[in-house]
Amino acid sequence: MTQKPTLLVLAAGMGSRYGGDKQIDGFGPNGETILEYSIYDAIKAGFGKVVFIVRQEILEEAKEIFLPKLEGKIEVDWVVQTLNSFVPEELKQKDRKKPFGTAHAVLCAKDAINEPFAVINADDFYGKEAFDVLGKFLATDVKPDLHAMVGYAVQNVLSDNGTVSRGVCETNEKGQLIGMVERTSIAREGDKIISRGEGEVFEIPEDTPVSMNFWGFHQCVFGEIERMWAEFLPANLDNLKSEFYIPTVANNLIKEGKAAYEILPGGKTWFGVTYSDDKPIVIAALQKLHDEGEYPAQLW
Repeated sequence: MTQKPTLLVLAAGMGSRYGGDKQIDGFGPNGETILEYSIYDAIKAGFGKVVFIVRQEILEEAKEIFLPKLEGKIEVDWVVQTLNSFVPEELKQKDRKKPFGTAHAVLCAKDAINEPFAVINADDFYGKEAFDVLGKFLATDVKPDLHAMVGYAVQNVLSDNGTVSRGVCETNEKGQLIGMVERTSIAREGDKIISRGEGEVFEIPEDTPVSMNFWGFHQCVFGEIERMWAEFLPANLDNLKSEFYIPTVANNLIKEGKAAYEILPGGKTWFGVTYSDDKPIVIAALQKLHDEGEYPAQLW
């Protein structure tokens, strides 16, 4: 029997640009969080467990919101990410304020996951098709040396209310990921999409696939992440703002010849909340999906 994949939810981010804990803010017609739609779609796509990565200060509130809705529908587990998780005593940064990033968050879930798993952001809406295609990949195609990400065309993942950062993908002739560059300060300028980060003006073609942090992994990746984390910590001991990202892990595994990454074509619908002005747009988009019958009047 095929093991059901797990959904790993990154919900420990600070939400600083948004101005609040957007992971537990209500956007749906009945006050649903964006994350509830992802979990709903994941259950429909055959996922068997959801693991939440949270900060200690939002743990109880998150449990109050999600547990009553998910009871009996999917197995639920909780992992707390702290600044000292998986950090040896001699490598602790006593003045650090900022979390260590997405790959560190994934590593924190190492002891909670023993099966193929997907990783998502708590505050992004990914769409039913994305869960269907990644759920199928994790149930049938994933291997220790073959992982995946769901690709989204850059033209579909911009904000009308400010610039965004995106992981811009480079692909080979098979459409597999061969590298990813984090581009910042991306926005539409006239009929072009331009990144102005790092003092460089860079045009990105409209249909270029980008990562919205929707990944699919074989569980063996935890060993590789732990290996890279052990190298990252001493190398960044004096940098209190250093972050350890999932794309860094992916790029390293590709360069080392240890893994390939399929870019799956399920990324048709995406919206997210980077700025507080994005909220009414997301509320309207979710209402439209309910009105069109994509989701029932009551999710749960």
